[in-house]
Amino acid sequence: MSTKELHQLSLAEMVASLRAREVSAVELAGHFLARMVQHAGLGAFLSTDSEVTLAQARAADDRLARGDAAPLLGVPIAHKDIFVTRDFPTTAGSRMLRDYRSPFDATVVARLAQAGMVTLGKLNCDEFAMGSANENSAYGVVKNPWDLSRVPGGSSGGSSSAVAARLAPAATGTDTGGSIRQPAAFCGITGIKPTYGRASRYGMVAYASSLDQAGPMAASAEDCALLLSAMCGPDPDRDSTSLDVPAEDYSRSLGDSLVGLRIGVPREFFGEGLSQDVRAAIDAALAQYVKLGATLVDISLPRTELAIPVYYIIAPAEASSNLSRFDGVKFGHRAKDYGDLMDMYKKTRAEGFGDEVKRRIMIGAYVLSHGYYDAYYVQAQKIRRLIADDFRAAFMQCDVIAGPVAPTVAWKLGDKADDPVANYLADIFTLPASLAGLPGMSLPCGFGEGGMPVGLQLIGNYFGEARLLNAAHRFQQATDFHLRQPEGF
Repeated sequence: MSTKELHQLSLAEMVASLRAREVSAVELAGHFLARMVQHAGLGAFLSTDSEVTLAQARAADDRLARGDAAPLLGVPIAHKDIFVTRDFPTTAGSRMLRDYRSPFDATVVARLAQAGMVTLGKLNCDEFAMGSANENSAYGVVKNPWDLSRVPGGSSGGSSSAVAARLAPAATGTDTGGSIRQPAAFCGITGIKPTYGRASRYGMVAYASSLDQAGPMAASAEDCALLLSAMCGPDPDRDSTSLDVPAEDYSRSLGDSLVGLRIGVPREFFGEGLSQDVRAAIDAALAQYVKLGATLVDISLPRTELAIPVYYIIAPAEASSNLSRFDGVKFGHRAKDYGDLMDMYKKTRAEGFGDEVKRRIMIGAYVLSHGYYDAYYVQAQKIRRLIADDFRAAFMQCDVIAGPVAPTVAWKLGDKADDPVANYLADIFTLPASLAGLPGMSLPCGFGEGGMPVGLQLIGNYFGEARLLNAAHRFQQATDFHLRQPEGF
């Protein structure tokens, strides 16, 4: 097998080749390490250590030689730098955690390691996962491999860029308000956010605890199914929000017929704000589903527009609480010159946090303050419940919901850097499912302006990941959008 073909293999193909001894884990890891160096200009990786990676690969080869049947043994993966890791620094894209080394691995990282995966390194992300473009990282922007002048989406922009450019066959991401689905859409790959509580949050640097959820990003739904099966499962001793629901084999129903599948199409997702190029790609994808035997059902999610103000009250409120731990006392950055303790707090946080993080901390502190808590935070939580009720009503009419991931394709670097509200508005289609805690995914379904990828969003009912993945897989069996790669990579 030519090494030129290694980065084009699916995860299942890699597993088969490793078990057949057609390629070794060391050869596979070395191939991707070389690609990472070759395309370092994308800015996707924040930290790598070839010695650690190759040592893990050699250990995987030893296990393969002994007949170990771990499901993803020897397959490389890279982790968003929001997951703590013992063998690589964890920064969360912030100066506040520059060179921080965790004494333990996040549960998601540990479970993928138990499945046999080899870590290639840590991936760039918006600071503390706050952003929609990966322009908020303290360590530089990430570029979209389809057009280096455009954003890759955020906050998991390093993950989407690395997978799209085939610098890694798979990556972890986190989704608070769309940060797996939107970058997956912008970079033409597949990503899924499971039901809230499916994947442990232990060892994920917290942004908004009632919204943060881990998920996989890869080329195809089949690859994501393999990854999600290894990632999920209860973690009650370390994550109080972890659901007591057994891990599943999400590959079990791949290939099932879509005849009779009812796909809800929310009319609120197809209003004036949706660009014509994105709409055309989504309409074509829905027509393909009809050819596969599905039925389209007109539905309404009437509180869609309220998702933005609700999210940008609840998420900053939780962030202001979660980020209060970064005060320079126990770990992370500490200002060098200060007078008293209060001065140390102020200077440490002023130096360590970027502008967007400061903005959200201030918003959160404001809505939680005396006199405003009832007016803003409590009301937002009430509307959040109503948004979830809208989905419950919709799922009485349909099995899955489909629509765009974002109103436009990826925009140019810097276009919205000085307009945070414009960035917030770009999350209009991903926020509702996050607020409701529902599983959602993005899969490539075509191309829009400038030849940029367009993502189709599928939203499922609680614990409906297997159905979503099958719907995506059947679409990908009938199309080739997930197989296309950016020129030069």
